[in-house]
Amino acid sequence: MKKTLVVFGSSTGNCQSFAEIIAQKIKADIVDVNDISIDKLAEYDNFVFGTSTWGAGEMQDDWYDGIGKLKDADLSGKTVALFGCGDADSYSDTFCGGMREIYDTVKDSGANIVGGVDASEYTFDDSESVIDGKFVGLALDANENEAKSEERIDKWIQSISNSL
Repeated sequence: MKKTLVVFGSSTGNCQSFAEIIAQKIKADIVDVNDISIDKLAEYDNFVFGTSTWGAGEMQDDWYDGIGKLKDADLSGKTVALFGCGDADSYSDTFCGGMREIYDTVKDSGANIVGGVDASEYTFDDSESVIDGKFVGLALDANENEAKSEERIDKWIQSISNSL
């Protein structure tokens, strides 16, 4: 059976909460990005990487060290899904932009990326995480009502479940 690891970076706890929900629903292990190592990454076949978005669309601070570990790990042939947290009202011009740097790192590693989400289902102005009309992963608005996030998570998990 393929093993899946959910890795998150969270400053306020929102991204961690979403990571915990996702990990529970897909029956995956979960770890804070601060606690990953190249050896730990080698133990898994599938990954779900999640980050909150800060500043002008940057990933969560702890991910900067995490990106270095991803670059050093062998992710070729592994399956990766991404999710990001943001605020489409207050930061509409950088909504969930933090996913993009993780996406670029994983894309260059030879991993199979799954789970893009149609950006037209959201109300925002701009995001570096949108490529060809799709978010590179699941975009979650930490300020939206819980039911909408839960519905988006369930729909996304259904779309990636055959890949994990």
